[in-house]
Amino acid sequence: MAQDQDNFRDSIGTINEEGKRAWVFPKKPSGRFYEYRKYVSYALLAFLIASPFIKINGNQFLMFNVLERRFNIFGFPFWPQDFHLFVISMIIGVIFIALFTVAFGRIFCGWMCPQTIFMEMVFRRIEYWIDGDRGAQMKLDRQPWNAQKIKKRALKWTIFFVISFVIANVFLAYLIGSDKLISYITDGPLLHLSTFVALLVFTGVFFWVFAWFREQVCIIACPYGRMQGVLLDNKSIVVAYDHKRGEAENGRKKWRKNEDRQALGHGDCIDCFQCVNVCPTGIDIRNGTQLECVNCTACIDECDTIMEKVNLPKGLIRYASEDEITKKEKFKFTPRLKGYTAVLGILTAVLIGMLFLRNDLEANILRLPGQLYEHKENNIISNVYTFKLFNKTVKDVEDVSFKLLSHKGTIKMVRKEQFLVPAQDLAEGTLFIEINNAAIKSDKEKVKVGVYSGDKLIETTITAFMAPRSYN
Repeated sequence: MAQDQDNFRDSIGTINEEGKRAWVFPKKPSGRFYEYRKYVSYALLAFLIASPFIKINGNQFLMFNVLERRFNIFGFPFWPQDFHLFVISMIIGVIFIALFTVAFGRIFCGWMCPQTIFMEMVFRRIEYWIDGDRGAQMKLDRQPWNAQKIKKRALKWTIFFVISFVIANVFLAYLIGSDKLISYITDGPLLHLSTFVALLVFTGVFFWVFAWFREQVCIIACPYGRMQGVLLDNKSIVVAYDHKRGEAENGRKKWRKNEDRQALGHGDCIDCFQCVNVCPTGIDIRNGTQLECVNCTACIDECDTIMEKVNLPKGLIRYASEDEITKKEKFKFTPRLKGYTAVLGILTAVLIGMLFLRNDLEANILRLPGQLYEHKENNIISNVYTFKLFNKTVKDVEDVSFKLLSHKGTIKMVRKEQFLVPAQDLAEGTLFIEINNAAIKSDKEKVKVGVYSGDKLIETTITAFMAPRSYN
């Protein structure tokens, strides 16, 4: 994009010439896009807060228990045995974001990212309520620590801390489960002191992020901003300044009433700096697509308001691609987008297929390490095994038994012939598989074992059966 070489930046916009933090005091945004963002943000906030407490078939709607490697996604439980499914789900999410970025830039950051939603729609709105708009905030920042400033800072930081504590609790519900969180709250913090200390640490982190670090998360910490530089091209639709219209032949100029700007060769940009003042990351969108831009649309709303006041067409800053601005080309579904879409479709189909094929009970039957085989009476060969059955459902599986499906033979349990596998739990034990030597064709036979609940076959598994080499 047409960037003034005299204004070229070789550092981020929130660092001043002395290398210190340049605090951003954004003007309170307003306009149609801001209203749309509020609706989207509050819906996503409701979803974020409610998801850990919603149950589907007894499973938490969303849970990411990293410590126990238990994950629930939209009510589907993923256990350590399903880690491959979880990995595919995460890859699908990354490719979806990449596809969206190639097509529409960093729109996820401005509209759906939890950091942006909490910062702009919760904490920043509280700040506007207590400290006032941009001018009032700057004045308050400069004034000495008198009673008024102390009162406002204490009130704001207290509210920030309380909200940060609530956010920390919600995120803890995602990590350990809402039922466990509620039991911890009911028991009191003294009975779960380590968890409470960790909760306070996360509260402090959230408070620090939203009270001080702020837009630096998007600029410095978040890797997605770096991905943007790789994924974007001239065909990507981003929040863009129409430099062709804004600069024209003789560049931008301050607004003067009754002046014929077109005759003088000046563009529609009246250099009011309102797009800069309203930006939550402190950039000048007129310098082109930049790392700090999160596509929040605040500059679009502000510029449209100014254009309306001076009787110029709206859309000087708008959602557009560089090719649309320079070449008047409309958005096209490019081969690059088709490639991402194809990969996304294939992986989604694979995941859906694997989810449908996944059994509610997973069985592992393995030969006991260090044991060979036993040659018994009547030419019977016996192998000893350990078994593990994992029940992924929220209901007990009763009357569980094993049957040999691939060979004529018997399975003998060390303990009960039929047993119960508890809900979301493991059952393990030892069994013997005995097969007549006439049915054995090799010294390492593959045998298929069926797992039954009563008379219903619920799972099958294959294991190795050792036999004397002479029976080949």
